[in-house]
Amino acid sequence: MNHGIAITPLDAAAILIVLAAALGYFNHRFLGLPQSVGLTLMGAVASLIVVGIDRLLPGSTVGEDVLAFITGIDFQATLMDGMLSFLLFAGALHVDWNEMRRGRWPILVLSTIGVLISTMIVGGGFFVLSQALSLEVPLVWCLVFGALISPTDPVAVMSVLKRANVGPTLEATVAGESLFNDGVGVVVFSIILATAISGDAFSVTQGLELFFIEAGGGVALGLVTGWVAFRAMRSIDEYNVEVLISLAIVMGGYALARQLHISGPVAMAVAGLLIGNHGVAHAMSDTTRDYLIKFWSLIDEILNAVLFLLIGLVVVTIPFDVRLIVVGLSAIPLVLAARAVAVMLPLAAMRPFLNLGPLAPPILIWGGLRGGISVALALSLPDGLSRSVELTATYIVVLFAVIAQGGTIARLIDRWRARYEGITEGPDA
Repeated sequence: MNHGIAITPLDAAAILIVLAAALGYFNHRFLGLPQSVGLTLMGAVASLIVVGIDRLLPGSTVGEDVLAFITGIDFQATLMDGMLSFLLFAGALHVDWNEMRRGRWPILVLSTIGVLISTMIVGGGFFVLSQALSLEVPLVWCLVFGALISPTDPVAVMSVLKRANVGPTLEATVAGESLFNDGVGVVVFSIILATAISGDAFSVTQGLELFFIEAGGGVALGLVTGWVAFRAMRSIDEYNVEVLISLAIVMGGYALARQLHISGPVAMAVAGLLIGNHGVAHAMSDTTRDYLIKFWSLIDEILNAVLFLLIGLVVVTIPFDVRLIVVGLSAIPLVLAARAVAVMLPLAAMRPFLNLGPLAPPILIWGGLRGGISVALALSLPDGLSRSVELTATYIVVLFAVIAQGGTIARLIDRWRARYEGITEGPDA
C-alpha cells in the first residue's frame, strides 16, 4: 500500500476477519438480513463510499489504498487454492448420501450437460451483447465468460437451502448439483481459457479428454483419500486426532490434486460425502461426531463471511465505463435464461424416471446463485479489454444473485408451494 505500509498475508487475513465480524454483528443486530446478503451488500456499499470519497475529495488517497489492498489479494490462490477446498468439504458433510442417490441422475446431468448448455447459451448471447455495444470481445472469450458464470456457487446455494423448507431428496439434489457443477465448471473454464490464450483452434476431442481426466481423476482421488481417512478414524476413538485427520484430507488432498493436475473441487466434494455419511455413521463415536460437525460448521461460517465480504469489496477494482455497466446488467437476464434452459430440458427428459416435484424448477433456477467462485475465476483472467468486460459483468451478475435472488428465494418457494397446495405432487413437494 501507499505511505510505505506493507500488508502481509496475516495482516490481510486480520483485516478481513475484523471487517467480517464487525459487519456481521451490525447486520445481525440491526438489519436482520441473511448473512450472505448482508455482508455482500454492506461490502458493496462500503466500496461505493470509498469511491465517492475520492471523487468528492480530489486529494484523497483512500480509494488508492483500498484498491491496492484488494488487488494485492490473489483471489485465484485465496479462493480456488485455499477457501474452496474447505467450503466444498464442509458443504458435502451435510448432504444425505441416501437421498442424493435418489437424485443422482439429475445431479449428474445438471452438473455436466447443464453446465455445457449454459456455457454455450451465455457465451453466444454475450458475444451478441458485446458486439452491439462495440466492445468487440472475441467469441472464444465470450465462451470463457459463459464457463465462469455457469456453475452455481455451493456456498450461496447451501445458504439458500438452510432457509428453505424443502423435501430431503430435492434438497440433496440441489446441494449435490451445486457441489459437482462447481468442479465441472472450473474444468470447462480452464480448457476454454487455455484455448483463448493460445489462439489455437478448439479441439472437441482434446477438450473431452482433458475433461474426463480432470473430473474422473478428482472422483478417484476423493474416494481414495476419503477411504483412507475413514479407515484411520474407525481404528481410533480420539476426537482431536480425528478432526485433525479430516483437516488433513482437505489440505493434503487438495494440494495433491493440484500436483496431479486433476480436479481438487471434485475430489473434496467426494471425500466430504464419504466422511459425512459413511464416516459419521460407522467410524466415529457420538463425541467425535459432535466435535467434527461443529468444527466444520464453524469453519464454514467463518469462510462464508469472508467470502461474501470480499465479493462486496471487489467493486473498487472495476473500471467505470457506462458500456460495461450496460453489458453487465444485460447479462443478468441472459444468465437466468441460460440457467432455465439448462435446468428445464434435463428435468423434462428425466420426468418419466424421477419427478422432483413442482418446487424443483424455481429452486434450481432462481436458487442457482452465482458467487465467489465466478468472481475468483474472472479476477484470474489476463489483463485486457476482455478481462474488464467480463469482470464487470461477473460482479453485477453475482451481486444480483446474492442480494436479489438470495434475498427473495424463501418467499418465492412459499408462494410456489401455496400455489400447488392441494395438488398431487412429487415425493418432495
